[in-house]
Amino acid sequence: MKDNRRNFIKKSAAMAAAVSVTGLSACTGSGNKGPKDKTTEASADSPSSKVQWPVVFGPDKPKICVGIGTGDTKMMRQYKQVGVDYVLMGGPKVPWTEQSLREIMDPFKAEGLTVINMMIGGNQNIIYGREGRDQELRNIQDSVVAAGKAGLPVVEYNFYAHRFMAGYYEVLARGGSGTTAFDYERGKNLPSDEGTLMTAEALWNNITWFLKAVVPVAEKAGVRLALHPNDPPVPVSYGHAQIMATFNDWKRLIEIVDSPSNGMTYDCGVSKEMGEDPLEVLRYLGSRDRINHMHYRNVTVQQPYLKYEEVFFDEGEVNMFAVMKEVFSIGYKLGIYPEHARAIDYDKEHPGGIRNQYPGGGGYAGQVYNVAYTKAMMQAVASM
Repeated sequence: MKDNRRNFIKKSAAMAAAVSVTGLSACTGSGNKGPKDKTTEASADSPSSKVQWPVVFGPDKPKICVGIGTGDTKMMRQYKQVGVDYVLMGGPKVPWTEQSLREIMDPFKAEGLTVINMMIGGNQNIIYGREGRDQELRNIQDSVVAAGKAGLPVVEYNFYAHRFMAGYYEVLARGGSGTTAFDYERGKNLPSDEGTLMTAEALWNNITWFLKAVVPVAEKAGVRLALHPNDPPVPVSYGHAQIMATFNDWKRLIEIVDSPSNGMTYDCGVSKEMGEDPLEVLRYLGSRDRINHMHYRNVTVQQPYLKYEEVFFDEGEVNMFAVMKEVFSIGYKLGIYPEHARAIDYDKEHPGGIRNQYPGGGGYAGQVYNVAYTKAMMQAVASM
């Protein structure tokens, strides 16, 4: 019994030594080269081995951007320090002028940041088809012209008759962090205070009137319009129809005026919230060159459209790597916004700056996590 045990120990030690020597030879490159070494040689010639590090992205690649308030030099520096070169924000008072835009954009430029997208408002009468919409239209047309002169490539806008915010609430997640959950049942029966209830037909008529008048102006100015989809994508918001809440709605929108200037903000998270395949949506819009801005985030869905949770990028149901591969495949080169930072203790202890205002939303540190994750996905795809 003892002899058997002694022999087993000796044999085990000999095997371990052999494995160690073989492993050492493989690591150092010494020793005779066998089949495994040939495999190693082949991998050295793989595409990923030919990628030069650090991986950087030129003008024909997606551009990570974050939301920053105007005039916040400290925040500009903080994001520049973590590798962000592009920003987005709300625009000045409508109608925009070249001067009013440059007054916002130039300070960012001085800090090495480029403003890639501004959200425009002042379109409530257009949405509702009310008196005063003609003046709003002229204001937006003039603003788009000014954007072109100032070098602003994307103007984003909403077309909500009403945005259903009552369904959001915070959920405690890993380590006591906060995530943003949504449940339509929490507020669907609350009364509306938005005046005349808008039907889908009326909203489609109004957005068609708007796009046919604005898109030709945007084309001439060299500006792309990006319509933000309904988020949350509920079918009805306090009695108001939602016309940007389904994939079919998105398809219909880009057919109203056939132009790259008539595009959307693609959101892989919202696509999943609607029960769609984010890759299918991405390919459809991307193959038609109708993605003029992009949101990058992850969710888990309990019931499409009605119940879901916005989670950390690494925890959701969206294959974020597959999405990024497709983004590169279609040749997308505008802004990609890693949005909706999660609530973490560090941001609670260091208030201030731009924050995700949804329940369970975070601040700078949470956004840095989003940015780092997104850049890692980009570098991984570029290294394939």
